[in-house]
Amino acid sequence: MKIRELGTVDYLVTWHAMKEFTAHRTEYTPDEIWLLQHSPVYTQGIAGRPEHLLYQNDIPIIQTDRGGQITFHGPGQLITYLLLDLRRLKLNVRELVRKMERAVIDLLQEYHVHAEGRVDAPGVYVSNAKIASLGLKIKNGCCYHGIALNVDMDLTPFSAINPCGYAGMRVTQTKNLGIDDEMEVLGLKMIKKLQLKLAEGSNI
Repeated sequence: MKIRELGTVDYLVTWHAMKEFTAHRTEYTPDEIWLLQHSPVYTQGIAGRPEHLLYQNDIPIIQTDRGGQITFHGPGQLITYLLLDLRRLKLNVRELVRKMERAVIDLLQEYHVHAEGRVDAPGVYVSNAKIASLGLKIKNGCCYHGIALNVDMDLTPFSAINPCGYAGMRVTQTKNLGIDDEMEVLGLKMIKKLQLKLAEGSNI
């Protein structure tokens, strides 16, 4: 599995790169994990409803091809994109989502922060406040998109939306939970947690 640390990159550029990678991969192509941050942007999933944008500001909105509703990406948010061959890993989408959630939960547990997933609203929550969003696109048995973990960012833009389609949903971040480790440290830990979960195969 290849790990790529891409820094701060434009959402559209990254999205097109993920689609290109997935379209041209073969059964022999190694899986990849991309760590990065995005410039401020709202992304709307394929089932996204316009009413979940509460008011317009100067942050661009991009209609993307992942599942789910609207969310916000910006500097200080750890993005982990998973470009995986699910057939080779013998995983279905539901299993992968649970493993993604579990990786974030296990990461936060290292800092004695209790987090949990929700069946009705995929993602990871701390005291009912969302700290990580999940989104995937599956094509030809392979996936792309992934996890957005709030680390140390301006959370104000979330007030312009119903995060992931839920009115009044609170959001939080690792900084507000007393976690002082920087993005690079959290990124490396995230990769290790994900690799451990993926290595477990389809037994959750």
